[in-house]
Amino acid sequence: MKNVPRTFSIGNVVVPNSLVLAPMAGVTDIIYRALCREMGAGLVFTEMVSDQGLVHRNKQSHAITQISAEERPVAVQLFGHDPDIMARAAELLCNKRPDLLDINMGCPVPKVVRNGEGAALMKEPLLAERIIRTVRSAVSIPVTVKIRKGWDDTSANAVEFAKRCEEAGASAVTVHGRTRTQFYSGKADWDIIAEVKRSLSVPVIGNGDVWEPDDAIRMLSYTACDAVMIARGSLGNPWIFSRTLQLMAGSETPPPSARDRICMALRHLGMCVERQGEKSAIPYMRKHIGWYIKGLQGSARLRQQVNAARTREQVTHLLLEYVSRLEEGEV
Repeated sequence: MKNVPRTFSIGNVVVPNSLVLAPMAGVTDIIYRALCREMGAGLVFTEMVSDQGLVHRNKQSHAITQISAEERPVAVQLFGHDPDIMARAAELLCNKRPDLLDINMGCPVPKVVRNGEGAALMKEPLLAERIIRTVRSAVSIPVTVKIRKGWDDTSANAVEFAKRCEEAGASAVTVHGRTRTQFYSGKADWDIIAEVKRSLSVPVIGNGDVWEPDDAIRMLSYTACDAVMIARGSLGNPWIFSRTLQLMAGSETPPPSARDRICMALRHLGMCVERQGEKSAIPYMRKHIGWYIKGLQGSARLRQQVNAARTREQVTHLLLEYVSRLEEGEV
């Protein structure tokens, strides 16, 4: 396998390798970002946060933007549609000292696009350009943009749109190779990522259909992009970063064992309980535990048991008992 790990820079921020954890609502909190960074992600993104929420001092919005030293470099992702409010929110975000500020122009969720935000901005390139320029003038850190292939197949304007982003001051552009109307279905178009890369001088990060380490390497080779952003492929699977780095270096690492997955789930749970308390952590961690155990023998029944558990002790007992029985061939 060709040795391809490499650093790259976004503005004045040096990213140690070409693997990036995507922003995912309800997933990429401060704990999971730190875990993925520890496992080898070169750059991590927060969940997207509303400009309105920040400006109006919404407690949850400000909680999303909390960052730790362990996860740097880290990008905070902001969404909105009003250039002035976006700039005010960006100024507030800088108090949290992120390394990068990312503007979401790719989210396909109906409640976001109905407000003219996220992927809806790809239909308003002049407004998108104004937002980038206004935010860029309000902060001293690099500003990046995340986009899609386009709104639909009849308006796949990623190349032209990305050029506008660069001209407006974006220090990097992430391209998800699907249109808004595709949401997360169908196949990601890596050709559009390659075309954007050929058209820009700033770094381009490719996104879409990276499920396994060899997918990341193929995307880097096929598109010549500077980095690969991994989203759903990282759910319950922070090892995708370490395994990809190992494969890039020429050695193949096997997937994590059932015990590896259970131990990581328990570690993740413990960190979550320590940070936000057991009452909040137990329901929050159910989805993460579901991802960690997905595909294991008897995982459906285990998931039901975990979802019914109310304490850390109960969850821990269920998971440890399960993996012991699995290794004994009793599941």
